[in-house]
Amino acid sequence: MKKQVIKIMSLGALALGLMGCGQVKENDQKEIGIIQYAEHQALNDSCEGFLEGLAEAGLKDGEKIKVDYQNAQADQSNLNSIAQGMKGRKDLVFTIATPATQAALNADKETPTLFTAVTDPESANLVKSNDQPGTNASGTTDMTPVEKAVDLLLKINPEIKAVGMPYNSSEVNSEVQFAAFKAYAESKGLRVEAQTVTSTNEVQSAITTLAKKVDGICLPTDNTIAQTIPTIGKVIKEAKIPTIGAESAHIEGCLATYGVNFKHLGRQTAEMAVKILEEDADISKMPVEKSNEYELQVNEEMASALGIDTDQLKKGE
Repeated sequence: MKKQVIKIMSLGALALGLMGCGQVKENDQKEIGIIQYAEHQALNDSCEGFLEGLAEAGLKDGEKIKVDYQNAQADQSNLNSIAQGMKGRKDLVFTIATPATQAALNADKETPTLFTAVTDPESANLVKSNDQPGTNASGTTDMTPVEKAVDLLLKINPEIKAVGMPYNSSEVNSEVQFAAFKAYAESKGLRVEAQTVTSTNEVQSAITTLAKKVDGICLPTDNTIAQTIPTIGKVIKEAKIPTIGAESAHIEGCLATYGVNFKHLGRQTAEMAVKILEEDADISKMPVEKSNEYELQVNEEMASALGIDTDQLKKGE
């Protein structure tokens, strides 16, 4: 009787094991975790573009992949909790913005982690170098040619004397952009003003102050700035200060934008993800990619309010 019970139990265990194997095969989905730093248009577009790119490659959520999307709402403690919760549980993690990527890599140094909406991966210590990451991370950078923004201001008014940039001083990516902006603007003989903030609550006051000091403003790809574009637009329209944005999502509050389209950047990152998930590419050897597409957008309503001929901006583009 004892042997019979053991035999029955063994057969039952085997049956469960076979059922388990069949279930794994039937639901053989790759698990992808998405960690988004905050809620604003550029980051939302990045996520949307990434998922669209995967779907077009045959990797649709609910079919070949299972997506776990988490938004930290710009809260560092949320970021850390989300990153810890995904540690070792995903086939790939997609991070949107520098803080999200830093949190993910602090928590997990094994799972392939692709980032986007990151300006300078090297300065943020996400990779050893952009050409040879040497870590479990790579992705796409949203670094924009800040020189172009300065040139656009000079095209509007060759007589300008001072330009400024508002940015969050706690964001490494913004510090990098300001340094490049300052160097180029000064090489053109312009005085440069910085107006730093630490939260969205300070932006309106900062832009109001900056507008009194300069003849033109350039915006960086900065999460705090991105969350307050409508406020910025209202201030610069009243002050009649031409402002150039660094990403397409800035257009609502700027005269013009020249920079990355974040949905396109998300799609570009999806191409890297496909290589990892479908071709077993080694992420540590995948170079960080710059956007392969920049675009000029002009806000005709803002131009009219500022009394600027948009043909000046579009000429030669």
